[in-house]
Amino acid sequence: MKKILRNGVHMPQLGLGVYKMTNRDETLQAIETALNVGYRAIDTAALYYNEEEVGEAVRNASVRRDELFITTKVWNDDQGYDETLRAFEVSLKKLDMEYVDLYLTHWPVEGKFTETYRAIERLYDEKLIRATGVSNHHVPHLQQLLAKANVPPMVNQIELHPYLTQQPLRAFCEEEGIAVTSWSPLGRANVLGDETLQQLGEQYGKSAAQIIIRWHLQHGLVVIPKSVTPSRIAENFDVFNFELSDAHMAQIDALNRNERFGQNPDHFNFDHLK
Repeated sequence: MKKILRNGVHMPQLGLGVYKMTNRDETLQAIETALNVGYRAIDTAALYYNEEEVGEAVRNASVRRDELFITTKVWNDDQGYDETLRAFEVSLKKLDMEYVDLYLTHWPVEGKFTETYRAIERLYDEKLIRATGVSNHHVPHLQQLLAKANVPPMVNQIELHPYLTQQPLRAFCEEEGIAVTSWSPLGRANVLGDETLQQLGEQYGKSAAQIIIRWHLQHGLVVIPKSVTPSRIAENFDVFNFELSDAHMAQIDALNRNERFGQNPDHFNFDHLK
């Protein structure tokens, strides 16, 4: 399944997230497993400190680079126009690639995120990236970018799961032709024990995780579940042989609590990571 972005680029709808994969061998093994299973998208970031491993895994893969979709992100400390261009050079060198498929502003740093995105537009113009995007941007952030952008953002990656369905933000993105990627799509495992999802899993002969991933896909969302466990990596990809009914989709939609397990883009603080 592919999501066709505003510029016609095809983005795989299901990819592997590599957040918190800091062990080199474990990261390489996870990506190799994912590619062998059928994944064709890898989502990393400067903050994850594993761009080198992602690049190495891609070089070692039996899959050609042009069949893969690689995403990375500029971290908050490196935002601003010139700073973002420099940060991208560092990421590209670590990945050891000629281009990146998608480059994102990681968080909307006040006073900087519009200039950060302007740099991303330049990278797009120079054909160093195939698509432009942002992460963790609410409607007002997107409106600021859209007011100035020559190339509107093609993707917005946000926390999204059955307890945080983000319907108003998704509707705005759809209206503006911005594809939505769900990070923490399983709610950092906090959603897996939900009784409704467990019951649906039994009904379809699938795990709660598979039910949730299928829900994302049927809503037209790009989804990037993270796992280093080979069996789970395979299980998370085994979601193309069934379809949730409209009634069951609505049942999952109704689980929304507007509950975040990550930080809120309106008042995020990452001092503890420095």
